[in-house]
Amino acid sequence: MPTKPNSYDSYQKSLFLSIKHSTYFHVYDRLFTPFVGKEITFVEVGVFHGGSLFMWRDFFGDTARIIGIDLNPGAKKWEEEGFEIFIGNQTDPKFWKQFFEEVGPIDIFLDDGGHTFEQQIVTTLCALPHINDGGLLVVEDTHTSYMKGFGGPSPLSFVNFAKNIVDGINYRFSKFRMEKDYEKLIHSIRFFESIVAFEIDRKLCDLESKPSSNGGKASDAKDFRYRDKVVVTASQLMKCFKY
Repeated sequence: MPTKPNSYDSYQKSLFLSIKHSTYFHVYDRLFTPFVGKEITFVEVGVFHGGSLFMWRDFFGDTARIIGIDLNPGAKKWEEEGFEIFIGNQTDPKFWKQFFEEVGPIDIFLDDGGHTFEQQIVTTLCALPHINDGGLLVVEDTHTSYMKGFGGPSPLSFVNFAKNIVDGINYRFSKFRMEKDYEKLIHSIRFFESIVAFEIDRKLCDLESKPSSNGGKASDAKDFRYRDKVVVTASQLMKCFKY
């Protein structure tokens, strides 16, 4: 029985330095395993010492197109190993326009770049339209949204940016979609510790929410949902959590 791909094993196999947090690998396995062995285009921002390039090649297999982006021109040396390398500033929309014109659509886009709010937000906004349906845009190290050294906590943080997109997703509900701007690219968002993953599917975003019935036989059940008495208020319950 073939073993399941394991991102941590691939990480350990790489001969070159890569620095990852220990909580990331189970997220990689959960999100990326369906793409293993397929002809995908994978992009990582921030390749630094090159170790992650080899990690992803081992994890996804030889049919994957692995592309690295870095601000340091020295990263071009990894082209000798068969990787595509682009040098550019991730806060520059002109760079992204040029990049996607040359590279085309992406299946998985992983931002492990500079981790500032501006870098994460600009990169996300520029990359989202170029992700294939069924693909992912994944931003790492989102704990910087809460770190003073990066200007956090702040209403302008990347995590707050992502939270606002949740509103756009819920505005697709039929009662709101004529009144509110709603999200047309991102079908869902998954929040992990230090990672935010955007799942792209334009067709599913375009589905209109309508009430439906399976036509089954109704029973004599009565709707009791508004008859309950409040035992604990929401504000009291929130005190149990440190928010």
